[in-house]
Amino acid sequence: MTGRSLSVVVPVYNSEESLPLLVERLAPILQSLGADHELILVNDGSRDRSWGVIQTLTERHPWIRGINMMRNYGQHNAILCGTREARFDTIVTMDDDLQHPPEEIPKLLAVLDGGFDVVYGLPKKMPHSLTRNLLSRITKSGLSRAMNIEGIRDISAFRAYRTTLRLAFESYQSPQLLFDVLLSWGTARFGSVEVRHDPRMIGQSNYTFATLFNQMLLILTGFTTAPLRLASLVGFAFTLLGVVILIFVLINYFARDTVPGFAFLASMIALFSGAQLFALGIIGEYLARMFTRTIERPTYVVADRTGQQAR
Repeated sequence: MTGRSLSVVVPVYNSEESLPLLVERLAPILQSLGADHELILVNDGSRDRSWGVIQTLTERHPWIRGINMMRNYGQHNAILCGTREARFDTIVTMDDDLQHPPEEIPKLLAVLDGGFDVVYGLPKKMPHSLTRNLLSRITKSGLSRAMNIEGIRDISAFRAYRTTLRLAFESYQSPQLLFDVLLSWGTARFGSVEVRHDPRMIGQSNYTFATLFNQMLLILTGFTTAPLRLASLVGFAFTLLGVVILIFVLINYFARDTVPGFAFLASMIALFSGAQLFALGIIGEYLARMFTRTIERPTYVVADRTGQQAR
């Protein structure tokens, strides 16, 4: 790892208290790597004094750069912004709340040197509640399947990857994005390593159940056609069911038996109507994604930069 040039990208949202601690712990780790390094703090529309803290940190430390986004665009958008601004060969992304220990960065880099292009730092133990951990694991599992990468069944915001991968998505402009999917456009060599994951000491998590649910919808309808295939399979299955029901009714009719009554017909109508609405809902989600992309909203807009090396 000696001689590696490293950019650390941290999306910042309402973290004025934890940022000085993060820099304090990062500094000796980056210096110990014995290479060129920088820390890029991307302020994602924070409502507290995070940007003021970033400006102060860049005045004290020439290796820190700050980017202030015009409004809140989302964690993945902020990471994309920092990735495009990075100047060195390798990028590490981590959260701003110290749940990703800076001391674990060498582990990621060591595995990256083993022939991988992307390495995830997976927690040995999930720090949240059982329900939150379950929903988070389902979301990450769905994302790993959307990436269609063999051997990766979990992902993490604590990751290391080669800067050259950004060439694969340099023209990407949609405001709706999943950064890990973009990485999969440039490589299939993904790896992972278990790392320590500390509990959050300051503030509360910005990820709510609504945020995770919206991310699940984006995973399902933004970067894969699997739901459309599911809708087709459901439609085909109910068509077969309809044929079976028709045969059943005809057999009863020619056998001069009683034809199934209102309750039977009502239940069948409800069943088929539900299948149709299910398929229409999936198609509607895809149309919404297409509409969002056609109006050409920016992925992010940078309002200001700070730091001795700011451009």
